[in-house]
Amino acid sequence: MRNLFVISVLQSLFFCVPKAALLHGKSVGFASQKSCFRNAKVQLSLFNGIIFTKSLLSLPNDHYA
Repeated sequence: MRNLFVISVLQSLFFCVPKAALLHGKSVGFASQKSCFRNAKVQLSLFNGIIFTKSLLSLPNDHYA
């Protein structure tokens, strides 16, 4: 269940393509896509920080032994 949520979030971050911008021309579409990927990169770094911090905190202590 958790893996499906992570995959869904990553897909929405990386594959967001503004359809309206693509209809107006290639240059507008590429500019929008670059902006979308830039926003996704920032959100992904924040998302990774949250996921890895929570997963490290939830590991049992005997895992490192």
